[in-house]
Amino acid sequence: MKQTLSVPHWKERNWTSPQCDSLSQRQSDWLLEPGSMTRRCERFCQRVTVQPQFEGYVTAPRLGREEAELPKDDRYWIREIFLFGDNIPWIWARTVVPARTLSGPLADVASLGETPLGRYLFSHKELVRDYIHVSLDDGLWGRRSRFRLSGGPLLLTEIFLPAAPLY
Repeated sequence: MKQTLSVPHWKERNWTSPQCDSLSQRQSDWLLEPGSMTRRCERFCQRVTVQPQFEGYVTAPRLGREEAELPKDDRYWIREIFLFGDNIPWIWARTVVPARTLSGPLADVASLGETPLGRYLFSHKELVRDYIHVSLDDGLWGRRSRFRLSGGPLLLTEIFLPAAPLY
């Protein structure tokens, strides 16, 4: 059964390069995780599931600050989900892909449904992460990464909800 959940504040966060000396070891381990966040979550529960909230195309004005992180395009594919650990919401995530780069390996991103993005992305050897930025807002940590898969960019924002093992 689909749960009704509130989307955390994410749009106007101030994203910065992580300052390791200002993060606890636990925060650093989670926020700077170089691999799949899905796989990391799987170590802390019996079952990880995804509940899509929105999947579809939007125009650039709907992106806000995200637009500066990606190549210009007329439309962008957006996917917003909640990731659950043992039926408890742990992470809200938003993926943004410019429509013209939604081809090749990135084409499958538009049809993931309830499959975690990390399971898909990290199965490709040609995946590159350009950066991780972090943010703390309203007591919730977040991280934002820009990836490239076969040269095609995507922006992933992850907000860690209060029940996430990060806390």
